Amino acid sequence: MILIDLRKHKILILVATVIIIATSSLMSINWVLKVIYPTDYNEIVYKYAYEYDLDPYLVFSIIKAESKFKEEATSKKDAKGLMQIAPITGRWAADVLKIENYNEDMLYVPETNIRMGCWYLSTLKKEFDGNLRNIIAAYNAGSGNVKKWLSDNTYSQNGELVQIPFEETRKYTVKVLTGYKVYKIIYEKNT
Repeated sequence: MILIDLRKHKILILVATVIIIATSSLMSINWVLKVIYPTDYNEIVYKYAYEYDLDPYLVFSIIKAESKFKEEATSKKDAKGLMQIAPITGRWAADVLKIENYNEDMLYVPETNIRMGCWYLSTLKKEFDGNLRNIIAAYNAGSGNVKKWLSDNTYSQNGELVQIPFEETRKYTVKVLTGYKVYKIIYEKNT
């Protein structure tokens, strides 16, 4: 009788140990994923994502793809800051948003850069009727290119891009969409 109780006790200890290890492993995986998919600048991202009716996880995914959260990032095409705002887009955004004494160095300021990036995403969201794939492709290749592709049956069906002719934009769109899904999986369950 005592021997049976000891076996039950050992089984309970074993089950508890397995549960603790499994829980610990899941917490470690979640921690690693949060390191790989950070939410740096979250106060600014949430502020402007909500102001411009965007999902903040999309904004985080774009920042990760564009600059890897490096506010001093500059591309080969001279796009600047966290969301890689091109100089022409920066001037346009500064005019629309009434940013006084605007100069291109302001694109390296996280608050200004994220505000402009969210405004621009919102503009693309309206232009492309909320179609996420088209919005992301336009953020990378420009809305003119995406409109041209949408009017060509080789690349589009029913207002949806089925093929993106620019390899960089094709890879970028997949990268952002994948990142967006991962951000939602990691962080939405915690909200």
